[in-house]
Amino acid sequence: MLQTFSDEQLKEREQQLQAQFATACDAGLSHDMTRGKPAPEQLDLAGELLSLPGLGNFRDPHNTDCRNYGGIDGLPGLKALFAAILECQAQDVIVGGSSSLTLMYDSVAQGVLFGVPGGDKPWGQQGTVRFLCPAPGYDRHFEITSHLGFELLNVDMTDEGPDMDRVEALGADPSVKGIWCVPRYSNPTGITYSKAVARRLARMTAAPDFRIFWDNAYAEHHLSEKRTPVPDILSECRDAGNPDRVLMFASTSKMTLAGSGIAAMAASAANLDDARRHLAFQTIGPDKINQLRHLAFLGDIDGLRAHMARHAEILKPKFALVQEILERDLGGKGIATWSNPAGGYFVSVDGPDGCARTVVEMAAQAGVKLTPAGAPFAYRLDPRNANIRLAPTFPPLEDIHQAMGIFTLCLELAAIRQRLGQA
Repeated sequence: MLQTFSDEQLKEREQQLQAQFATACDAGLSHDMTRGKPAPEQLDLAGELLSLPGLGNFRDPHNTDCRNYGGIDGLPGLKALFAAILECQAQDVIVGGSSSLTLMYDSVAQGVLFGVPGGDKPWGQQGTVRFLCPAPGYDRHFEITSHLGFELLNVDMTDEGPDMDRVEALGADPSVKGIWCVPRYSNPTGITYSKAVARRLARMTAAPDFRIFWDNAYAEHHLSEKRTPVPDILSECRDAGNPDRVLMFASTSKMTLAGSGIAAMAASAANLDDARRHLAFQTIGPDKINQLRHLAFLGDIDGLRAHMARHAEILKPKFALVQEILERDLGGKGIATWSNPAGGYFVSVDGPDGCARTVVEMAAQAGVKLTPAGAPFAYRLDPRNANIRLAPTFPPLEDIHQAMGIFTLCLELAAIRQRLGQA
């Protein structure tokens, strides 16, 4: 524990680490752990998609000619597959293009311009409107609502999901129109929401046009055989008498080809009818050839899960190496805590308050790019300046080994300097 070190011991350790840091800065390294991107080896797993559906194969099992217009809300086979992923019924699903983020942006923008079922008028005509942002969370979620004019409100994350006492207190204000949620292997903490949290979200007092944006981005992204269930939020909302409260999203972007996947939204009949009304002005039909090739490649939920098991074989050693180096270099020193996720794409590290930006800047000097400090919070402002998100999926193991050694070096050096009053 560094707390037990005398000033002289801290100064001696600081000099050792500074020498190592100078050597690292001179090494000319260039490692990127900023975003949760699939590695090339993961993309190679879906290489067969590039030759599917094949010359002359353009009809789905329902005899739809996928080359032509129509089918505005997706092929039935893809609806069934996404229903299995999201644990709902196929009739609850609309299949879109390649990006679930686009579906989410459109859903928020439509609420701003036109309102949502159950609301009196568009969000954009209601004065100041607010959105709840469980943090640390997904920066792109927060940026959507900030870009579209919402005031963002941070809500602390717990081991079961967002702090529901805080959510319920804020959500009772009718100006609060929604909350962002990543229910399984949440970005970046890796937690999975509990049933109690989902039930409270479904039953809490909120405006009639309040929406839960339930982004199940990592629904099938497991690192082990352990499968913590995701609460059935759609049924919870129906049972609570708030059937229109939730919009669920998922995609194959980190399952097949990240830039050429398939996205889907699931919701109540009223929400889906509203979405189709807007889709009718946006498109004459989605890319059904891409939907068809995904059906041919993945087949059903069993085929998808077999495919995701191959992803796990690639990712498990990377996440294990991150944990090994964090424990080796920081364990027992009392200067950091970190997540050990059972799936997803990130590891969340909390260092000493006031040090995160310094650590990220130092790592960059030594050739390791990390997600900007504060990014997982509303307005990119971490009130403690303590959280750092690590994204180990893209780099090869050798790069992770080097990058993590530099990261832990920078974090310990920053912590020691803070204790010595040098920060």
